[in-house]
Formats: sequence, structure tokens, C-alpha cells
Amino acid sequence: MRPKPGDRSRGILVAGKYVLQCSLGKGGISAFKREGDGATPLAKMRLLYGFMRGDKGALPATGLRLTRIGKADGWCDAPRNANYNRKVRLPFCQSHEKMWRDDGLYNVCIVMDWNIRPRRRNGGSAIFFHLARPGYLPTEGCIALKRSDMALILPHLSDRTVIRVLRA
Repeated sequence: MRPKPGDRSRGILVAGKYVLQCSLGKGGISAFKREGDGATPLAKMRLLYGFMRGDKGALPATGLRLTRIGKADGWCDAPRNANYNRKVRLPFCQSHEKMWRDDGLYNVCIVMDWNIRPRRRNGGSAIFFHLARPGYLPTEGCIALKRSDMALILPHLSDRTVIRVLRA
């Protein structure tokens, strides 16, 4: 499925020798990423580590450190909280993402080096590299690939991998 001209939520992911179609944030790409704007940051981002659902089948080996997602795992997106843009345990009284999702988007979920060190309040949180919805529907600011493309590149990724996105 080719993106429509002007579709800001579709992009091209460049990771080493791979150039793949991807979903971007519903706000397109922004050089001025802010919490809640729905935009994917305009940046080169290093892959740090990731999470996976162990109950959804085996995935190829990767050079990234992957840990299993549990039902009590969340990610804080409350800018005024000390845990902002960090993994948290649920229940959590502040705004957060649930990592264990029924829609499968985080069956493979990689944390990218966006607003991690240093963290800037309202600089954007939970900017992940994860699985795409059917039809490459927009994300909330993340970068998403279809499962077969993620399986293709996972064996080639490490914590030294830097990715960037371009508009489609």
C-alpha cells in the first residue's frame, strides 16, 4: 500500500543498508517535538534496548538487549513526575502507557534515545520503535514497521544502531 501524497504519517526508515516503509506520528515529523503533539522527532536516534511479549512466538536473535514485557509494566508520560519517560510498575497513579497491549503493537518495542539523557520536561516520552498497525495507520509519535520488516532487521540491530526517518 503506497502512501497518499501529503500523508505526513508515512515515512521511510533508514537503518544501515535497510530502507523500509514505516508509520510515523499522526503529527508528522517535527524538529520541535513536544509531549502530546503526536509528532515523530526529526532526529537520528540510537536504539538502546527493548521489550517483547514472550507469549507471542519466537523472534529472531538480535544484538539489542530485549526483556519480556509483563502485565505490570508501564511507561510514564507525565512530564511533572520524577519517572517521566521511564519504565514504571502498574498500577501507577500518573499518566502512563501500558506496555502489555492487546493490539500487539508492543510485541516488539525498542526504546530509542529520545529525551532519555538528559530528560526535558514536555520534551516527548515513549518514543518507541515498534510494530505497525495494519495499513500503516499513524502512531502517537513513534516509528513503526510491519512485523515481517521488523523480523528482517532485528538480527542486524544493536545498541550502536542509529535510525532516521524521512518523509515518504
